[in-house]
Amino acid sequence: MDDQQPFDALLLFSFGGPEGPDEVMPFLENVTRGKNIPRARLEAVAEHYMLFDGVSPINEHLRALLVAVIGELNERGPAIPVFWANRFWRPLLPEVLAEMAEQGVGRALAFVTSAFGSYPGCRAYREAIDEARASLGSGAPQVDKIRLFYDHPDFIAAQADRVRRAAEAFGNDRQRVLFTAHSIPQAMAAVSPYERQLHEACRWTAEQAGLSDWRLAYQSRSGPPNEPWLEPSVEDTLAQWAAEGCRRVVLAPIGFLVEHMEVAYDLDIEAAGHCRRLGIEMVRAGTVGGHPRLTTMIRKLIAERFDPRVPRESLRPEGPGDDLCPPYCCRTNVANTAR
Repeated sequence: MDDQQPFDALLLFSFGGPEGPDEVMPFLENVTRGKNIPRARLEAVAEHYMLFDGVSPINEHLRALLVAVIGELNERGPAIPVFWANRFWRPLLPEVLAEMAEQGVGRALAFVTSAFGSYPGCRAYREAIDEARASLGSGAPQVDKIRLFYDHPDFIAAQADRVRRAAEAFGNDRQRVLFTAHSIPQAMAAVSPYERQLHEACRWTAEQAGLSDWRLAYQSRSGPPNEPWLEPSVEDTLAQWAAEGCRRVVLAPIGFLVEHMEVAYDLDIEAAGHCRRLGIEMVRAGTVGGHPRLTTMIRKLIAERFDPRVPRESLRPEGPGDDLCPPYCCRTNVANTAR
C-alpha cells in the first residue's frame, strides 16, 4: 500500500430503495433530482413499486450482504468495521460519512455494488463520494473506491453457478441464456468500457456454466424516445428467439449485483409476461449478491489494497484495471434515468 494513512474501514455503497409506500415518491424524487423527468413518468414508475407494497428488494439483500461481509472479514481478516450507505435513500451517504468520522475513521475503502464501468455505475458513485465529503469539510474520511470487478474469477464463478443452477430446471432440454444489463444512452456507452466489459463477463460466465447459446440484451430503458440507447432490448430479443423456435430461456441479470426493482419488475413481471405470450418457458437466474464466492471476492479486493504482495486476480490476459479510473473515463452530461 502507499504511504498514506492505512485503511481503517469498509464502506458498502449502493443505490438504495424505498421500504414502504410513503417512501416511494420521495425516493424517486431523489433519484431524478435535476434530471427534468416528467411527473407522470415518476408516477408510472411508482406503480411498479406499489405492486411490491412499496418495498424495493435491494435493501433486504444489502443487509444480508453486509452481514456476510462482516462475518468474512472477522473470520479471515482484515477485521475492520463495515458501514453501509446509499446514494438515494436511507442510510444516505453524507450521514454515514459523518458517523464514520465521529467513530474515528480516517480512510476507508468503498465497495460499490456495480461491477461494470459506466457513468451511472461507477463515475456517478465516485462523484457522490466527493460531494458528500465536501459537504462535511476537512473532517470527512478519505474514501477510495475499490476497482471494477467484472473480470474477477470469483465474480464470474458466482455468476456461472447461478446460471447453471437456473438451467438445471430444464434438465437436458435445449435452452438459450439471455444475459441482461441496464441499458444506458449510447452517448454514455461511447465514453465508457461498459459494453466491452459486459460482453467479456457474459462470455466467461457462459463458458464456465457450460452453455454456448447465449446473447446479451438490455433492459430498463427510461430515456426519451428520440435518444438512442443500447440495444437490443430484452423484449425484441425474446420475440426474435420465439420466431426462431426457441421455447426455453434462462434470464440472467448479470448487470445487477443484488436483487433490484429493475429485476423484480422488468424481468419477473414484464419479461415473464412477454415470455408467456410468446410461448416461451422462462427461468430467471438469481443475482450473485448472496453467493459465498462474491463475499470471498470482496475480502480479496480489500486484501489486495492492504498488501501489494496479494495477487490481483483477473480473467483478462493483461490483468485487472487500475484502482483509479482515468480522469477522462465515463465523462458525460447525459444522466436521465428515472430509476
